[in-house]
Amino acid sequence: MKYNVLIFVISCFTITLGFSQQAPINKKMNTALIIIDIQNDYFVNGTMSLVGSYEASLNAKQILDKFRRDNLPVIHIQHIATRPTATFFLPNTKGSEIHENVRPIAGEKIIVKHFPNSFRETELLTYLHDKNITDMVICGMMTHMCIDATTRAAKDFGFNCILIGDACATKNLEIDGKVVNSVDVHNSFLAALNSTYAAIKNTDKYLLEK
Repeated sequence: MKYNVLIFVISCFTITLGFSQQAPINKKMNTALIIIDIQNDYFVNGTMSLVGSYEASLNAKQILDKFRRDNLPVIHIQHIATRPTATFFLPNTKGSEIHENVRPIAGEKIIVKHFPNSFRETELLTYLHDKNITDMVICGMMTHMCIDATTRAAKDFGFNCILIGDACATKNLEIDGKVVNSVDVHNSFLAALNSTYAAIKNTDKYLLEK
């Protein structure tokens, strides 16, 4: 008799807890991953190969895998050149295709752009607003060009941005006959974006925090 009463009390307590607890709110659902221009021409044998592009793409893949496991929005930005003098990302070429390391799967959005700023003359802003996105995790190529332009624009549009520094790549630049090493270019642009426009993190730190 005592045993039956005990079971009844435990059952009622469990049911009460079940009804009284609210479902947790998943704040992650307002975060989207933006992968910018990780395309074949930026890799070895491409027409605009970057320094460390393959390693950066592997880090981007880790971030992408995390978003896929969590069933969070992923947006692939693909640059297609329209200028008559363009030498890479030409339409209908292998070089303009998204690299296999981050190749889109069914259900992931692909947005084509023609300018460094991923928001310029694209549907990106409308799409993010329609999905109620407030936070963006950004990675891709090139650090000094499309990453910089898109991150600054995203902040100006009111988004909170995390930029995965080691999931980006760039190249050597030149000014006044002097070569600026790609590492210095990369770090300088990340430093300029840091804090004001984005929180700069590396892949391991970002995944550890998540």
